[in-house]
Amino acid sequence: MGAGVVALAGDGAAFAGAGFSGPLMPHPPIATVASSAVATHVRRASLVGRAQFWRNIGRHASTRSSDAIRARGMMHMASDTEFIASADATLATIGQALDDALAQSDVDLDWSLNDGILEIECEDGSKLIVNRHVPNRELWVAARSGGFHFRPQGGAWRDTRSGTELAVALTDLLAAQAGLDVDLPALIAPA
Repeated sequence: MGAGVVALAGDGAAFAGAGFSGPLMPHPPIATVASSAVATHVRRASLVGRAQFWRNIGRHASTRSSDAIRARGMMHMASDTEFIASADATLATIGQALDDALAQSDVDLDWSLNDGILEIECEDGSKLIVNRHVPNRELWVAARSGGFHFRPQGGAWRDTRSGTELAVALTDLLAAQAGLDVDLPALIAPA
């Protein structure tokens, strides 16, 4: 036991060869202070450069300022709570339009709205799902024909790729997938 204490008080070489290793065991110095400081500086510079490349920091206008984000037409909301309230109101409006259409049709279709997810089950067992996506502040639609993202622009929910309004897209998707003719009102999006 005494030899172990002496070895710990020394440079740690006695334990290094004995198979003891870890952050709490002393290790012999690997490099001089000057060379390790240079290596640390080079390593940090390399990691910072990679992080900027990976995250595209400062290379695209959207990462530089909030004015650039607004200029690209993205919404500016005070909070996630405001977005959630607006998205839930839109989903409830879609649900009401589905009820109105089902009352005048013989199409067998079930729908439910739970926690920001509107799930529409068609007669053939296929589903059409509309849900809010809070991190991107978008409404997402999943249908047999594909997935679509809708972002508030100019007071309406617009497809991020085609610019089609959500009401028009859902009307077309429901007609194609479920055979249901739905008269959706204008779906107002936050400004």
